[in-house]
Amino acid sequence: MALAVASARDADGRPRYRVIGVDLDTDAGRQRIEQLNQGRFPFRSLDGALTEAALLARDTGNLRATSDPSTFAEADVILIDVNLDLQTGGANPSVDLGPFRQAVRSVGQQMPVGALVVVETTVPPGTCERVVAPALRQALRERGLSENGFLLAHSYERVMPGNEYLASITNFWRAYAGHTEEAADACERFLSAVINVESYPLTRLGSTTASEIAKVMENSYRATNIAFIEEWARFAEAVGVDLFEIIEAIRIRPTHTNIREPGFGVGGYCLTKDPLLAGIAARELFQNDDLAFPFSELAVETNREMPLAAIRRLEEILGSLEGRHILLLGISYRPDVGDTRHSPAERFVQEARTRGAQVVARDPLVTHWSELDLEIPMELPSAHSIDAAVFAVRHGAYRELDLGAWLDGASPAILDASAVLTRSQRQTIKEAGCVFAAIGEG
Repeated sequence: MALAVASARDADGRPRYRVIGVDLDTDAGRQRIEQLNQGRFPFRSLDGALTEAALLARDTGNLRATSDPSTFAEADVILIDVNLDLQTGGANPSVDLGPFRQAVRSVGQQMPVGALVVVETTVPPGTCERVVAPALRQALRERGLSENGFLLAHSYERVMPGNEYLASITNFWRAYAGHTEEAADACERFLSAVINVESYPLTRLGSTTASEIAKVMENSYRATNIAFIEEWARFAEAVGVDLFEIIEAIRIRPTHTNIREPGFGVGGYCLTKDPLLAGIAARELFQNDDLAFPFSELAVETNREMPLAAIRRLEEILGSLEGRHILLLGISYRPDVGDTRHSPAERFVQEARTRGAQVVARDPLVTHWSELDLEIPMELPSAHSIDAAVFAVRHGAYRELDLGAWLDGASPAILDASAVLTRSQRQTIKEAGCVFAAIGEG
């Protein structure tokens, strides 16, 4: 988002904004700050537009990064993108609002009167009204300023990491809402300067709570759609049919074009937690224990178990996994990104190791798997050294892999867990004498 705002230009081609990115004074935060100030996007990405935007912002001089919160005092617009971590230790899931509250308080302690504060974080519905606005009022009051001297809005990112990461922010529909009508108007002016609103018009909602619900409901719908497919995938495998073929037939119907498909699992920072935020909001912000969200909660649990389907298919092929050598191809949570947060690969590796398997993992966009503290080499191990290979992520690099050359006469079992392999690659596998199976296919 910092690069999207820094890339915004007026009619004469001049930058609309001078952007300051603020991160925590931690090892990770300092590393991101240093890289951004050098004109480098601080995460591995296949999106050339991000690389170009980072270099251009450095050369233009309208984007810098710092850990100094006093820079909020310079801001006309403040965007809050602080993540909320899910806590699952108690009887009910919750979120840790502590770091988010501290960020909001830090903003309130420094911001000029009249600044626009836009919360982009996915939050439990009601957070802007019941957490952010009171915190800003208190901070301004403590400074001896008007407690209503802020403009608060909520506008969630609809962003798709991948090879069009930046465009998914600037060339996509955006919903927003203001805590007041004045705040909504200010948010609309700001978004219109950053986003291609001529092609992707904005949608104004009636309240910040409505905007927060829209984000949570969007992701809950998608997570539930994916979970729904899981039971049909197991059925297709059991009776010997190809569920992908069936889904394509269903998608011909215009009302069903967005039906999902079988896969290795669900990961990332949204679908793994967002469906639970409505229940958290009901309990913790609105003190209502009578509202229930069984579909959303079951979707999260169903999707969390998805990698176990790949484990079971391997056991059907290999028998016991005890002492077996398994190669996992794909660690990130989605194709063509290097993001491993809540990746289903983590559950797969842990479960396979519990069953006695030795697992090595590779990913063309991951060199260090921080969640498991593993260094990930780039080169593939010899196919002669493994009993099975699991293609888990539909990275472009895997769809271009010369499987004949890699197999080199070896015949390990191959499991396509996410419709990764092309038809010709599958033919190569069969010609090599490998046992082949796929999630969602009998």
